[in-house]
Amino acid sequence: MNAGISGGEGAAAVSGLDSLNAVLVARKRQLRRGALQTAFVLFLVVASLGHADFFNPQRYAEGAHGIFQIIVREGLPPDFSRWASWGRPLLDTLAMSIGGTALSVLFSFLLAFLAAGNTSPHPVVYAAARLFLNVMRAIPELILGILFLAAVGLGILPGVLALGFHSIGMVGKFFAEAIEHVDPAPVEAVRACGGSPLQVLWHGVLPQVFPQMADVSFYRWEYNFRASTVMGMVGCGGIGFQLISSLNLMDYRQVTALLLLILLCVTVVDALSAGIRRRFK
Repeated sequence: MNAGISGGEGAAAVSGLDSLNAVLVARKRQLRRGALQTAFVLFLVVASLGHADFFNPQRYAEGAHGIFQIIVREGLPPDFSRWASWGRPLLDTLAMSIGGTALSVLFSFLLAFLAAGNTSPHPVVYAAARLFLNVMRAIPELILGILFLAAVGLGILPGVLALGFHSIGMVGKFFAEAIEHVDPAPVEAVRACGGSPLQVLWHGVLPQVFPQMADVSFYRWEYNFRASTVMGMVGCGGIGFQLISSLNLMDYRQVTALLLLILLCVTVVDALSAGIRRRFK
C-alpha cells in the first residue's frame, strides 16, 4: 500500500515537473517571439530614419544656420504692431474649430452605433460604416479644405466642413471602439427587462461610453483648434491666413508674434478643455 502511495506521489511529481517544463518552454518561445517582433520594429524605425537622411549631421549643421538666421536675426523682436487687426481672425479660428468639432461629434455619434460590431444591425451596414470612417481618415483636412473652398467659396465655412468631415473618421472610430468594449451585463439586464433596442442603447450602452465620448470630443477640439490655423493657410480664413500672408511677405518678426499668439491661444484652449473634462468626471 505504501509502495502504491509512493508510486502515485512520484507520478504526480513527474507530471508536475512536465507541466513546469512545458510552461517554461512556452515562456521562452513567447520571449523569443517578442524579441523578434521588437527587433523588427526597431529595424523599421532605423530604416525609415535612414531613408529620411536623419543620420546626416551635415544637414543639421546647414539647417541650424538657416534657423538661427530666420528666428534670431530676422524674427526677433516680435512685431505686435498689428495686434488690433488679429481679433476677428482669432474669432474665426475659434469658431472654425468649434463648428468643425460639433459636426464631427454629431455625425460620429450616429455612425458609431452602425460601425460597432455589437450594435450594428447587419454585417453589410457595419462594413459600409467602417469603410466610410476609413475614407474620412484617409483624406487630409488640407485636401478637404481645398475641395470645399472650390465648392462653397471663401470664408471659414470650407474650414468648418473640412475639419468636421475629416474628424468624423477618427472620432467615429474611437466612439465605435468604445461601444464595442462595453460591459455586456448592463445590456443584457435591460434586454431581460423587455427593453426595446433603443432603450438598450440608451440605458445599457450610452451610460458606459459617454465619459469616453466626452474625452475624445474635447481632445478633438484641441486638435481642431491647432488644425484650423493650418486651414487658414489654404484660404479658409482665420489667424492662419494672417500667418501665411506674413510668411509670403517674409515679415518674420510678425510671424514670430503670430506664433506666440497662437501658442497662447492653444494653451488657453488646452486648459479650458482640461477643466471641462474634469467637470464631466
